[in-house]
Amino acid sequence: MSLQIFLTALAYLLGSIPTGLLISKYIGGFDIRETGSGNIGATNITRAMGKRYGIITLIADMLKGFIPVILAILLLDSPSWVGIVVVVSVLGHTYPVFLRFHGGKGVATGFGAILALKPSVALLLVVLFFAVVVKWRYVSLGSLTAAASLPLFLALSPVPRAYFISGTVVSIIIFWRHRENIKRLWEGVENRIDLDAIFSSNA
Repeated sequence: MSLQIFLTALAYLLGSIPTGLLISKYIGGFDIRETGSGNIGATNITRAMGKRYGIITLIADMLKGFIPVILAILLLDSPSWVGIVVVVSVLGHTYPVFLRFHGGKGVATGFGAILALKPSVALLLVVLFFAVVVKWRYVSLGSLTAAASLPLFLALSPVPRAYFISGTVVSIIIFWRHRENIKRLWEGVENRIDLDAIFSSNA
């Protein structure tokens, strides 16, 4: 097996690890898919189990994107293959083989991949995400705004064309996975996040 195929397979399998579900089942004793939004990501874990476990889920999901991409950058002399690893890591999280292809929304894993790919762009996305969330209290809106800005930020950065293409594909995946959130935002019934409760909680 070539190194390119190995890293691509690694990206998918790492992405497929359902961090939030494992934490809810083996620490919380429940299935996070049956609570709140039903999503396995950090936001739903935070609502159900508190910020401590939300942060753990967030970091773990980010690493699922960061690790395979940084390995691809270090070991592969091919921006095209690096771009493929970026996309596949996000596909692993959103369509995981371990959960019959019903996974998360790709934001944290996508961010981890972009952090490895272009740290300066990742920093801009974080600032933009938090600015939107603090202003309007919608995590989904912050995620969508960052996803929409990703191709633009990459286009304005000195990166290979393959990185721009992979970032655009990741953006499309995130928008597709947020289609129900987009509908709720349009209808004005999307759940807001209680930042005061999160920052004041010790959980």
